[in-house]
Amino acid sequence: METFYREMRKKYAVLMDGKDPIGGQWNFDEDNRKALKDRSLLKKPRVHPKEVAHITQLLAASGVNCIGNIDPTHFNWPTSREESLEVLQYFCEELLVHFGAYQDALTTWDPYLFHSRLSFSLNCKLISPLEVVQTVEAYWSRHQDQIGIAQVEGFIRQILGWREYMRGIYWAKMPEFAQLNYFGHERKLPDWFWTGNTKMNCLSQSIQQSLDLAYAHHIQRLMVTGNFALLAGIHPDEVDRWYLGIYIDAIEWVEITNTRGMSQFADGGIVGTKPYVSSANYIKKQGNYCSTCAYQAEKKTGEGSCPFNSLYWHFHARNRDLLEKNPRIGMVYRTWDKMSNRQELLDQAEDYLAHLEEL
Repeated sequence: METFYREMRKKYAVLMDGKDPIGGQWNFDEDNRKALKDRSLLKKPRVHPKEVAHITQLLAASGVNCIGNIDPTHFNWPTSREESLEVLQYFCEELLVHFGAYQDALTTWDPYLFHSRLSFSLNCKLISPLEVVQTVEAYWSRHQDQIGIAQVEGFIRQILGWREYMRGIYWAKMPEFAQLNYFGHERKLPDWFWTGNTKMNCLSQSIQQSLDLAYAHHIQRLMVTGNFALLAGIHPDEVDRWYLGIYIDAIEWVEITNTRGMSQFADGGIVGTKPYVSSANYIKKQGNYCSTCAYQAEKKTGEGSCPFNSLYWHFHARNRDLLEKNPRIGMVYRTWDKMSNRQELLDQAEDYLAHLEEL
């Protein structure tokens, strides 16, 4: 994707100084991983509440079973081009200044943080991706004394780089892509994916937010819900259906490539170079979910140990033949081979896998 992203930057002359990237480097991802410590930085999102009771009543009268929750008097997503442009302008003026730094943050303080809330508008074609990129770049160029390059580059990379790359993967690899299951995973999603009723606070927060708002940002999707599904060996079809059904921006071309590819590595490496999995340490580092959890992020085994810890090692152990030769994962196996509590971790993970509904 990085090569593709650079070519797109050159092709459309985005954040370029002649043939060179503005700021002296192509990617400022290292500066885009901060946990939010200062609650006062947060801003309320620009919303457009509207009455949709007539639609919810029609669905109910037609016997359509829906998931999640909706306030029929305050549907808050933009549904027109004019509203979408207002959300874009608000993002530039109020949120862009902190977007890049905190785009990966996890917090109970606010569901949207500094994210633009434009993915629905983009995927429904109320507003064009190039229009968004050029508007944000133009705003930044006028306010460089207030907004750092890492903030704007992190946003543009998600659209001009990742989103367009996903579009290309979809058209190049479908329909076969939708059948890929690299690890042969077969488990079904736990029922609490439809209710949020789990003792794991990171999952409860991310799932309940998704049910209430039809929204979660990319790290909640990739490193919380997606991470757990991959570690637990959930069938990619189950994960696809959940993501496609729960998120307002989940048009198939962008959903399935991110879910089956980036999140679940079911494609064996077409989209990503390695599985995106982590133990509890990453989730704790990115925010405050772990501080009020029933499980202990630091504990690897035993009562109260975070399931992410033992499941992380179980995932790598059971898939060693498929992953060990991956140059980005070799260190994991070198560490695993030196650990003295391997069997204890595997036994703990097996116990959690046998009782997924009770986690």
